[in-house]
Amino acid sequence: MNKTKICITTLEYPPDVGGVGESVHRIAKMLINSNYEVHVAVFRSKQRLVSDGSRRRASCTTTFQDGIFVHRIKSAVRDNITAIQDFFSDIYFQLKCLHQKHSFGLFHAFFMNETGYVTMLLAKENDVPVINSVRGSDLHKHIFNPKNHAQIAWILENSTWVTFVSRDLQKRASVIAPSVKLKSSAFWNSIAPINFEQLPTPSLVNELPGIVIGSSGRFRDKKGIEFLLDACAELGNQLHLTLLLVGDFIEREREYWEQQVQHSGIGDRLRITGITSRQEALAYLPHLDIFVIPSLHDGCPNTLLEAMLAGRAIIGTNVDAIGEILEDGVDGLLVNPGSVGELAATLRYLATQPELRQRLGAAAKTKVTQQLAPSVEHQNWLEVYQRALATSESVLLGEMSLV
Repeated sequence: MNKTKICITTLEYPPDVGGVGESVHRIAKMLINSNYEVHVAVFRSKQRLVSDGSRRRASCTTTFQDGIFVHRIKSAVRDNITAIQDFFSDIYFQLKCLHQKHSFGLFHAFFMNETGYVTMLLAKENDVPVINSVRGSDLHKHIFNPKNHAQIAWILENSTWVTFVSRDLQKRASVIAPSVKLKSSAFWNSIAPINFEQLPTPSLVNELPGIVIGSSGRFRDKKGIEFLLDACAELGNQLHLTLLLVGDFIEREREYWEQQVQHSGIGDRLRITGITSRQEALAYLPHLDIFVIPSLHDGCPNTLLEAMLAGRAIIGTNVDAIGEILEDGVDGLLVNPGSVGELAATLRYLATQPELRQRLGAAAKTKVTQQLAPSVEHQNWLEVYQRALATSESVLLGEMSLV
């Protein structure tokens, strides 16, 4: 029996760094284990820009990684600034060629703004079912660009099925496109067990005096790090602490973040690792007394799940999956986003309660191990794929009966 061929479109895929890429790889492996043939098409509009003045034709380079066909698509660069419509036209053509060659039975787009539209157009023109997965910024940030609204609404209305990593995102989508309520599901990411004892000793571990408060990731606008800086600076005169940021600020916002650090007055209590490997980033977690994720919005961040696996006492904001996963006072503490006062008070309290930190960390580890295990996510995705394929078959049968 021939396997159903799935084509997943994404902005990133390993070895690219990013949570979406990690999720796509994890889901692709699940699908292979469920007897699907999996293709991943990777493209991003940033790749249409070159700084060295070079030119190139459009291309699609295919490799076979871990049983998965990975197609990395690049648009042509014919002049100094490639217009966005030229980029998408090239991408569409390359995707169309892949479909003509492989005859995909289902498309699955991660992130609506770049991958979703071009994938949806190709899928609908070829009567192939399509799943769109909303990750966070597509509905939390890009929806506020008026140029994106009609496109996002069209994608939501015409998807065979839509998935969300939080109920907050599902609710917002339902406001934009009410039909989403009838063809969507919201479920969290998962994470595989990690043996922290086998990780190498991280480089800054001997430079972390006092209570170690930490956060990790690629720090940018939505992460709320400015409020964590202010809270720790406020507590600096009351507690012996170190704020450790595992990662770095994204380059385009660097001047802003340098200004925020300077204005916070946190001084030498701050340590920033810079970009590290995932292994080194994970290795820092057991050395934290408190893990803070102060996001203004954030989908379902992998860093939260990693901190839970490490058994850390966590303070998170009551947004998206962070507020859904953490139960306040049971396996974490929740504060409102953007509130320096709440965050400082909660940090002050938790810093003086070592037994509470231990209890919250142990409960977080139990929850992530049981409720956010890969087997749970695997079952959720199987149901989504079966629904999408079954919906397509019933529509096709209905059309045939009208002939």
